[in-house]
Amino acid sequence: MIPQDPDEATALVTEWRSTLRSVIADIRRLVYDLRPPALDELGLIGAIREQATQYSTYAGTNGVQMLMDAPDHLPALPAAVEVAAYRIAQEALANVARHAQARTCRIHLWLDNALHLSIIDDGIGLPEKHRSGVGLLSMRERAEELGGSCSIASTGSLGTCVSALLPFPKDFLTDHLGKVRSIQ
Repeated sequence: MIPQDPDEATALVTEWRSTLRSVIADIRRLVYDLRPPALDELGLIGAIREQATQYSTYAGTNGVQMLMDAPDHLPALPAAVEVAAYRIAQEALANVARHAQARTCRIHLWLDNALHLSIIDDGIGLPEKHRSGVGLLSMRERAEELGGSCSIASTGSLGTCVSALLPFPKDFLTDHLGKVRSIQ
């Protein structure tokens, strides 16, 4: 086509180049959605800390103080548990930054025979008649896919608490029970 119609050939190459860039961007997004690189680079605790730091300086927050209570080190966890915990934390922290009008947010992570994650803010809490959006539903679904649970509720006076329990597969507990026994 180049010798017969160079302008058309150039137009096609330009179109294909644009299509390829779009496909590559989609693939990168899908890979990131499957397993965020931060988990491999920083580990679960480091990745959640990084998210907390980013959301503490989020434009609309006036600087929410993010406090994290977690063990210094976690044993190698099943990938599905790590991804679910990271995504639940990411969504909960995004909600604190966008909606809570909180001054402080506490992130608590611990292990026993499951991974436990709680994120508690001192913001305005949930509206009396709140409807779960996609983010809240996705947090619950991620936990339930692993046989766990995730609850989202207003605390006593002000604020919101997201609490997730993510169980380990039975073979993981058998192979790693001694290493995982109550790391808090």
